[in-house]
Amino acid sequence: MEQVTLRDKTFSLYIPHDRIIDAVTRIADQMNHDLAGKDPLFVCVLNGAFMFAAELLKRINLLESEITFVKMASYRGTHSTGIIRQLIGMNEVIEDRTVVVLEDIVDSGSTIENIITQLKDMNPREIKLASLLLKPDALVKKVDLDYIGMEIPNDFIVGFGLDYDGYGRNLRDIYSVVEEQQQTGNMLNLVLFGPPGAGKGTQAEFLTESYKLIHLSTGDLLRSEIAGKTPLGMEAKRYMDKGELVPDAVVIGMIRSKLEANPGANGYVFDGFPRTVSQAEALDALLEEKGSPVSGMLSLEVERLELINRLLGRGLMSGRSDDLDQEVIENRIRVYGEKTAPLIEYYEKQGKYFSINGMGSILEIAGRLKNTVDKLVKN
Repeated sequence: MEQVTLRDKTFSLYIPHDRIIDAVTRIADQMNHDLAGKDPLFVCVLNGAFMFAAELLKRINLLESEITFVKMASYRGTHSTGIIRQLIGMNEVIEDRTVVVLEDIVDSGSTIENIITQLKDMNPREIKLASLLLKPDALVKKVDLDYIGMEIPNDFIVGFGLDYDGYGRNLRDIYSVVEEQQQTGNMLNLVLFGPPGAGKGTQAEFLTESYKLIHLSTGDLLRSEIAGKTPLGMEAKRYMDKGELVPDAVVIGMIRSKLEANPGANGYVFDGFPRTVSQAEALDALLEEKGSPVSGMLSLEVERLELINRLLGRGLMSGRSDDLDQEVIENRIRVYGEKTAPLIEYYEKQGKYFSINGMGSILEIAGRLKNTVDKLVKN
């Protein structure tokens, strides 16, 4: 069976069963050596890891060992929600025990990091991590795995416990999706940063026009969803009417809807999002299963005095009260610097942070942006 069709997607054979079993056997041999005399507790993360755990435990010859099953889901369909639920199902006392977490696949690393954090609160002697598959290109968290079956590219896969909307877990082999690899693999996704007065709106228009991208502004999205009285818009409005921030989950839902409404897009310019590291992680999780992660974060760097002068000038033209008060302007610039510093570090670690000189004319700044983006396109 070289191809299978599950619901609306076609998948082609990716990893045959014998290669999977070879990887499982290799992990079991390592564990039999490393865990001898340790009375390990194997923790199988449902749903995906059940087939990996079943084959692995057949090959573990440690008589003094146990297995338990826990739940920690972060996927719906081919897209990661980026929302990590509470670990449930752990009823055993693991204090001063060796715990071995069994995962089917590690991609962003967010789920496994969350599991480790919760297990550490139970004071085990040590925690070892085993995953049948690892997507190193998708990692956004630092995860040190003790046992890895095989490393694979950042493709969406099903079979041997992995699913697409609940289907395909029972397949003996592992299959990769055909359509998404072909249609979305070359998307250009840009995160545009810049303090108030940096000219993000103007440069976002330049980027979207030059590279035929979709400008995705969270402010515009919120207004559009509310005007359209969509369920997400109405939920956002309830928070806004109370003067509260719209939760990340709602904003992510709006972004997801926009992406799904434009399956043939060349890519996106994300403007005004993400604003926090948790939002950046959620965006990475949302994009990773499309095989098209964030290409780069472009940060417009403008001197503080220039920003103040630009905003004061804009205030005189528009009459915006928040652009007429220099004290308010300086506070906005300060808050921007404080909030974006962790995000810059986040993208720097991924090699995706690009500082752009935002001083000069609109055309000069646009030229600098184009030089950087052209390099990203070539790579």
